Amino acid sequence: MLFNSYEFMFLFLPVTLVVYFGLAGRRWTKAAVGWLTAASFFFYGWWDVKYIPLLFGSIVFNFLAGRCIESARHKKPWLAGSIGVNLLLLGYFKYTGFFLTTWNALAGSGWDVPQIVLPLGISFFTFTQTAYLIDAYRGETRRYSFLTYCLFVTIFPHLIAGPIINHRDMIPQFSRLRNFCLDYRNFSQGLVLFSIGLFKKVVIADSLSPWVQAVFSAADAAGFWEAWAGALSYTFQLYFDFSGYSEMAIALGLMLNLRFPRNFNSPYQAASMIDFWRRWHMTLGGWVKNYLYIPLGGNRHGDLRKMRNLLVSMLLIGLWHGAGWTFVLWGALHGVLLVINHQWRRLQIALPQGLCRGITFLCVVACWVFFRADTVGNGAMLLQAMVSVPGNSPTAAWNIPAAPAEVWSVLLVLLGITALVKNPLVLLQGFRPGWRWLMLSLLLMGISLYSLSHVSDFLYFQF
Repeated sequence: MLFNSYEFMFLFLPVTLVVYFGLAGRRWTKAAVGWLTAASFFFYGWWDVKYIPLLFGSIVFNFLAGRCIESARHKKPWLAGSIGVNLLLLGYFKYTGFFLTTWNALAGSGWDVPQIVLPLGISFFTFTQTAYLIDAYRGETRRYSFLTYCLFVTIFPHLIAGPIINHRDMIPQFSRLRNFCLDYRNFSQGLVLFSIGLFKKVVIADSLSPWVQAVFSAADAAGFWEAWAGALSYTFQLYFDFSGYSEMAIALGLMLNLRFPRNFNSPYQAASMIDFWRRWHMTLGGWVKNYLYIPLGGNRHGDLRKMRNLLVSMLLIGLWHGAGWTFVLWGALHGVLLVINHQWRRLQIALPQGLCRGITFLCVVACWVFFRADTVGNGAMLLQAMVSVPGNSPTAAWNIPAAPAEVWSVLLVLLGITALVKNPLVLLQGFRPGWRWLMLSLLLMGISLYSLSHVSDFLYFQF
């Protein structure tokens, strides 16, 4: 089920909220938690009911493994074994085809590559539970009830595409009594934020999709202007698609009086690659920092090991996003850029802020080309076109459903928005319900519903 579907907005969400607060209003808090858990499983099963046992089995296994780690005298074997099982599960569904295809290409063998359907959200709920196991090993967990743990993993706003949540932040909220009462301020703020996220997805991101597809599907025929239009269109499509989803998830949490972590902080306003990764997909960056980069040694053992740890962390982030060499290369490029950024800081040479932001944005755009390209070769061809000398007719007809002038006018507007406008969560600080906010949310919702000709998946569903 998608946040941008009629079934979700006009059936699932109202029924879930009414029953939840109806049970909570009678002080049947356990029943309310149970209902929200059941609703979250239903939400997940709407995509394909046969994967509910997989999700439930993963929850049962990790819950019991966490209990064993908490009480075991020798914790390391339990931790290593349980993490190994999680990685094997993730590896089977996500990376079997990639590894077999790579092996066939390198060894010249003929292994059959099975067509394995990737379960929705498996990367997210695997990372969420792996962090829980590590925290159990560190002695940072409590003996939560199974129902509470189920809700922590499955709570529907984050289940499919994040944000990645942590038990320390979320589970205490499930038992906070005031969270079981309908809060009109939280609900109103959630409604405004949901309408902004829906507008980002339906009106902006989905409208860019045809331009992106037209260029990336014909990478060998793209010229200078076509390649730049495709790269910039994807740069903005991915941002508005994923930030829209994340804001809708936070909004749904607010309606339930839950505070989900922020995932974006105007990343295209970053003045360095280090700054970019403090702003983009913040919960993934935080997970990798706390559970990989720091355990590897972080920056505690000299500059050389610090750079190694950065490269390893970014390679994992790339591979986490997808089973393909384009994602590995994307992660490696970001790792190299972070290493260069850290070394540049040591020189203590200050550059104008505008120049820093421009260079950072261009680096991000170039990396997104490989992230979106079907193959490394296609990505290389598009990058080559982007640095080639433009032809004599930059406004020649393109094989995309819009005139070039319209394409570039839209892209320039989006560039201005992402470069100058504050993040919606910043704009909503100190929010107070009022008619203006209500009218804004109704306007954005109305435009989005009018533009909703078909329901499209969020881009991060494939990761």
